[in-house]
Amino acid sequence: MTTGVVIRSAVGDDADAIAAVRRAVYSYKVMSPAATRHMLTVEAPGERFLPLVAESDGEVVAWGSAGLNVWTSEPGESYVTIYVHPNHRTQGIGTALADRLHQHLTEVGAIRVRTFVHPDGLEFARKLGYDGTRQMHYSGVDVRSLPEQPATPEGIELVTLDQVDPRQAHTADSIASLDEPSDSPIDSIDYERWLEEVWQSPAVDKALSVAAMVGDEVVCFTVVETDADRAWSGMTGTIPAYRGRGLAKLVKSVALRRAAAAGITAAYTSNDDENGPMLAVNNWLGYRRVQTEFGLLRTLAG
Repeated sequence: MTTGVVIRSAVGDDADAIAAVRRAVYSYKVMSPAATRHMLTVEAPGERFLPLVAESDGEVVAWGSAGLNVWTSEPGESYVTIYVHPNHRTQGIGTALADRLHQHLTEVGAIRVRTFVHPDGLEFARKLGYDGTRQMHYSGVDVRSLPEQPATPEGIELVTLDQVDPRQAHTADSIASLDEPSDSPIDSIDYERWLEEVWQSPAVDKALSVAAMVGDEVVCFTVVETDADRAWSGMTGTIPAYRGRGLAKLVKSVALRRAAAAGITAAYTSNDDENGPMLAVNNWLGYRRVQTEFGLLRTLAG
């Protein structure tokens, strides 16, 4: 690795620098410095989260993190995330981060690791022992140019998430996530952990996020995360009994209009290749693909 590069644990005060590197690597992924600080400082019991940064001459130029997947009932599931600023690649920084992170996962009992990479990172990942499983498509839309908003069906009330009780939101999120495309089921969303990590995260703009209610039940919702003039669809879900009624299209349409009124110009989202219904909704809204990433898996040696 290049002389002058130091890998160390990340701390809350690194949030601005990490967010800047992330934006340089992923212009289509939205995470504000405040949300980054929250990620660094709010620990999930059992996740064994390890955040690292690489510094070159005192400047943060790369990020690496790893932890156990605490949202699934399957034991030993884990993840790794690594990104290096484009101006500091091919210097061994990614490899050094990967070595530290994989060692950590082995020590905390991980069995299988998931990561996502750009197409130009496939060779690097394969050399580390990863193999392909799925594709994730990222797309963006100019929220100032949207199709006509669908009508609200009878019996449906639209509200913003700041009007919703968090337990109602958690119930809907837990149900809608059960059949979310993934390499392991999202079936262990503990309420207290969800409350601290998701609901209370500064990433979520509850005044822009929208839910469709039937009485006191959240039947469909879309979560909007923001960073300056950009927005991200954190999650859009409909509980099974209310699918096929156009509710996801409706809540996303309303949320994007609220985002435009708040000064947001571009919104981004991601869709697993297997999630045809949401791909259709986003295509209708005018989202256009900006990147495809590969979801890869590696089994750790016992």
